[in-house]
This record gives sequence, structure tokens and C-alpha cells, in this order.
Amino acid sequence: MSFHSILFPNTADQAPDERLTPPDLFADLNLNQIVAAVTASKEEYNLKPFFYMPLQDVDAVFWRHEIMQDLERSQLFENMKDFAENLRTMRKHLAQAGKLYYKLQKQRWFLDAVEIYCAAVNRLARDLSAAELTARGLVAFREYVARYVASEHFLSLLEQTKKLLSELAAIQYAFLISGDRVQVRLHAGEPDYSEEVEATFEKFQQGAVKDYSFKFNDPPEMNHIEAQILALVAQLYPEVFTALDNFNLASQDYQDNTILRFDREIQFYIAYLEHIARFQQAGLNFCYPHVVRDGKEIHSDQSFDLALADKLRAERGAIVCNDFYLKGRERMIVVSGPNQGGKTTFARTFGQLHYLAALGCPVPGTRAQLFLCDKLLTHFEKEENINNLRGKLQDDLIRIHRILERATPASILIMNEIFTSTTLSDAVVLSKKVAAKITALGLLCLWVTFVDELGSLGEQTVSMVSTVVPDNPAQRTYKIVRRPADGLAYAMAIAEKYRVTYPRIKERMGS
Repeated sequence: MSFHSILFPNTADQAPDERLTPPDLFADLNLNQIVAAVTASKEEYNLKPFFYMPLQDVDAVFWRHEIMQDLERSQLFENMKDFAENLRTMRKHLAQAGKLYYKLQKQRWFLDAVEIYCAAVNRLARDLSAAELTARGLVAFREYVARYVASEHFLSLLEQTKKLLSELAAIQYAFLISGDRVQVRLHAGEPDYSEEVEATFEKFQQGAVKDYSFKFNDPPEMNHIEAQILALVAQLYPEVFTALDNFNLASQDYQDNTILRFDREIQFYIAYLEHIARFQQAGLNFCYPHVVRDGKEIHSDQSFDLALADKLRAERGAIVCNDFYLKGRERMIVVSGPNQGGKTTFARTFGQLHYLAALGCPVPGTRAQLFLCDKLLTHFEKEENINNLRGKLQDDLIRIHRILERATPASILIMNEIFTSTTLSDAVVLSKKVAAKITALGLLCLWVTFVDELGSLGEQTVSMVSTVVPDNPAQRTYKIVRRPADGLAYAMAIAEKYRVTYPRIKERMGS
């Protein structure tokens, strides 16, 4: 089994363009907030481009599910974090080597970096060998690492590293200080006077005493005297230091590119699992959605807006979950109801679920079946732009026209409050024309609108309504339920707001 990527199973060159920018829909669906939170502690890996690349293949989605599930249910998760920490330490050594001035010191820091790398890869191979893996990607990577650590290249690198470290550790020398002169020579068996001094004063020690010793900082950079002493030591042991020099020249490309790529890509899974663990600990559910390309029956139970949940979790606020489904010939969910009732949040939830599912990630909810679309398109209300010399209605029409030109039967469209700047009668006419185009294409759509009539256009359309507390229509529940729109809750909320309900009018009339 060949291996090239833990994220992309199909093509060897499927790597993100580091110049990628977030898709336009990120702002509409608050996906920018989610990705920022997921990647906040992993900036060194530049993970964001991976989140800008939804998958187009159902099997690739399940490939990522398998890896996530293996990481969730075994010691492997901690093993991968340990491996990442070891390579992080290696990179710090390389960075420090690049900052140092004296050549011999730079070479020793480089040698230490190679030692850390070899130890990390060997431990990785042992951990993978001991793990019970089911994910195809991890099994393939385990086989790759096993071949790599057994390769002539790696074994030679490991042997040279160990040999050099051993030879450097065996070096002994003495130096004599006389005034401003230092003489360095081979060690000739002189006694270690520090041991004699400690032995002499040991008999005066009476129990535990306070330590008055002063701790000096030990900066990595040598001073010029230390550097000159080391240069003289190198002359005393020319073979060892020549071997160190040759090793540095020959081993600059010691790191395996596939393992380096794995080190970065596995952080995609670790970062996401660490992020959702915060919500799971608070009692919220995540599931691995069944992703389909053939057929458009979808459903989700107990789902929620992940970006909003992160904010509410920090504020200790209540998180409301909602359900939805489409079956048979149903293609469009029309969401209506009173303002500030959770309709836009529900639309974002619908979009987030489908986008996260296309990344191969667990999604909020207890169970879900979602459609793997070719394009996820959004039209959310925007403030009027005075620079484009267009009115808001014209801007809405141009934007939706461009979106529908791009849409295919395999797309998903999410619209939020379109045509709010015109009269109700004109909004109804324009909305019905847009709905007819969407129906003709047969794409999946969720449409938040104040036009209740759209919820009963035909068998392809389903009405969902944001609800209020029955005894207090001004109080929102933020639950979105599947039922015909009647506009009563909205009307009652408006009447309550302006104090024109029957009880209020009666009260004001003094009767």
C-alpha cells in the first residue's frame, strides 16, 4: 500500500496552495470564526488552507472519518501529540543553530537536532506498530514508516549520529590558565579536583542547609573565550571534528518529506478533535455524518451553530439544538417566523454542517445524513454599498443572478432575507421567480424569508418556523420546527412591541 498524504488519499500532489484565501461563504456562515478557533494553537503548521478545500469524493470523506475515529478511541492521539512535540523541539534546535555564530557550536546543535529526529521517528514506528489501526490512511502510513526506519538511508543516518555523539562525549581535555593566557592540552589523567574539594567539605555538612548559590544564565551562544578553547580542542581531536564537519555537509536534507508532511497534516485532525472536545465535555454531541452524493434525502438531529456555541460556552449561555430533514422529492426548506427567533442561526447551522461534512469532520448533532455538494453557495443580506452606485434591490438581483448562473443540480444554496428592501407584493413576485429557477435546477436550498407564501409552493418545498413561547409571543424559544407558516406569532410579537394587543388597548382605554 503506497502512502503520500494522510489528508488526501487520491492524488500525490493534492496539497493546498498556501496563498489560498477563505471562500466568500466563510463570513456568511461564520466558518471563519470556527476555523480561527480550531487553528488558534497550531499557527506554526498553517492549517487554515486545509479548511479552505472541501472534498468532492465520498470515499475521501470516509477516509478522514476512519482516521478521526482511530485517533479518538486509542492511545494513538497522545502518541501523535508526542511525535509533534519532538519534531517541534527538533525545529527549535535547527532554528537555534541558524542563529549561532561559531561554526563548531552550530554543528553540534545540528547534530542534536538529527538525534532528536531519529529518536522521534523510531518512537513513532514503535507506537504505530503497537496500535490497533483500522483507518486505511494510518495503516498505509505505518507501513511507510516501517519501511523508512529499516531503510539503508535512515539506518546510516542513525549510526553516524550515534557514533559522533559517542566520540564527542568521550573527549577529555585539560586547560591551564596563567594570567591572560589559556593553554589547552590532552587530558593526561589529572585528578578531578572538584571531587576532592566536595569530599573535603562534606564532613562539615550538618543536615539540610539553605542554598545560597547564585544561578547564572546559560545563554546558548558561546563567548569568544569558550569558542577559542573549543577551536583548540578541535585541533587536539582532528578526526572527530572532521567527521562532524563532513556529517553537517552531507546531512542537510536528513528529514524525510513524507514524514514532514504527515507531521503537518495530522495536526488537522488533532486540532479539530481538541476543539470539539470542549463542547463534548459540556454535554453537546458530535457525530460522523453519513455523506451521500446519490440522492438528496438529508437529515440532522440535535444540531447547533458551532461558532455561536463557542461564544455561548464562554459566556455560559444556553445552546439550543434543532433538527431538520428532507425526504422524497423535497428539496427546499423555507424558514419564516418572527425576527430574532434564530432563523439566521439555523441557516448558518445548515451550511456549517454541510461544509464541515465535506471536510471529513464530525459535525454537531446526534446523527446526520448530509449531501456532498459540488458548490455551497450563500446569499446573505449585506449593507448597501454606496460605492457601486446600485440600490439594495438591484444589488440583491445581480447577486442572486450570478449565484444561480453558477449553481448546478449538485449544489446547495442558502439564502437569508433577500428582497427586504422592496414592497411585500414585489418581494413575493421576485421570490417566486427565484424559487421557480431553484426548483427547475433541483438543487438543495434553505431560504430564510419573511414571505410566508414560499413555504407552500409545492411538494418540493417544506416550511419551517421559528417558534415563540405560547403564553408570551414576544419571547423566542430559538427552536425551528417543521410546520406551515401562519404569521400569527410574528404578528403577535409586533402587536406586543407596539402595545396594540387587545389586552393592552383595553387597559389603555381604562375599561
